[in-house]
Amino acid sequence: MEIPAPLPNKTFSSYDKLVVFILAITQFTVILDFMVMSPLGDLLVKSLDIKTSEFGIVVSAYAFSAGISGFLTAGFADKYDRKKLLLFFYSGFIIGTLLCGIANSYQTLVTARIVTGLFGGVMGSISMAIVTDLFPLGKRGRVMSFVQMGSGASKVMGIPIGLYIANRMGWEAPFLFIGGMAIVIMVIIAICLKPVDQHLNEKRNRSSIKHLIHTLKSKHYRRGFLTISFLTIGGFMMMPYGTIYAVNNLNVDADQLPFLFMASGAGSLLLMPFVGRLSDKVSKFKMFAYGSLWFVLICITYTNLPPVPFSIVLILNIFLMMGIVNRMVPSAALISTLPEKEDRGAFMSIQSSIQQIAGGIAATFAGLIVYQQNPTSPLEQYDKIGYIVSATALISIVLMARIDRFIKKKMEGDTVPENSNNRERIFDAKSDLEKVK
Repeated sequence: MEIPAPLPNKTFSSYDKLVVFILAITQFTVILDFMVMSPLGDLLVKSLDIKTSEFGIVVSAYAFSAGISGFLTAGFADKYDRKKLLLFFYSGFIIGTLLCGIANSYQTLVTARIVTGLFGGVMGSISMAIVTDLFPLGKRGRVMSFVQMGSGASKVMGIPIGLYIANRMGWEAPFLFIGGMAIVIMVIIAICLKPVDQHLNEKRNRSSIKHLIHTLKSKHYRRGFLTISFLTIGGFMMMPYGTIYAVNNLNVDADQLPFLFMASGAGSLLLMPFVGRLSDKVSKFKMFAYGSLWFVLICITYTNLPPVPFSIVLILNIFLMMGIVNRMVPSAALISTLPEKEDRGAFMSIQSSIQQIAGGIAATFAGLIVYQQNPTSPLEQYDKIGYIVSATALISIVLMARIDRFIKKKMEGDTVPENSNNRERIFDAKSDLEKVK
């Protein structure tokens, strides 16, 4: 198959920019739908009169259903135009989000979160597969940083606005607004995004099930799956209980929460492009390692805080986001290099699935550790969450170092094909090396 020559590493065409914008704004809505659950945590616990462990189930319901969806779609993710997959799953995500907006009880909310997770949980993997298909490795750090700016933008604009709306119109209102915005974005995707189907030209003689098994059997792919699991645990253990901890332990006022999320989100939004460029120029692994060490330091400090002035809480939250960004951008760029073109959709779907399942387990486990005597009492044992999260961050450095060494060998053409009855092919190292050059 003839592969078009990649664009120069430092240039992006107008269509490239459009693709990045579409993927970023799509991620904005999907991430906002998930992220808004954390700041709504204190309001939900008090409005629905539920326990912290039950709130953990609300969060993990999305994660577990997203994990199941990832495995179900992995086998055929590389057999269809990625644009069609994006539209299909985004439609289901919109339905689930609107169901959250009309939920009127704990049971109906859990059901709505399951529906949202079944579709929304796959969106990230489809977006990453599109990025990997359309952009060479030499550009990928910058592209990943801009696409993942959806996360920062959701905190800068989405979460504060969502909290403002929720405080005045009820916790259900943000989901209705997200659903309405997503409908407009889906129309833009349908009209503006070209088919992403070059991977369909790759010869494959495997059924969907065999393709899934083939992807799972690769030791190099499994290394990526294990690493992403450890990367996920931290966020899912800390984030769902962040506002409960801030309000009831650090005496942050509910009206201060929008500004807290806006400031930390703005910090990550401004930092992401810089981290992306630095990752491409220097070393993705070094950026990840330094970010992880910084994250551990701030995490332990923050989860052991006594009641302090709001300014200290604000500064520590910004510092925490700095560590997260310095881990998230380079790790996404490195792990995206592992799969071959014909396996990217399956790899990204399985990765998303494992990520969500690990997150669901982490959220449920954290809910069993922390507890409140009543909805207004301090959250207890949150410091233990900080120690566990820090340990997983240190382990992830070791795992990412192994991936970095493998990718360097791959670029040099020194990798050895795995012996699986000759079914697995050697990575096309020379092609990737030419893209980087």
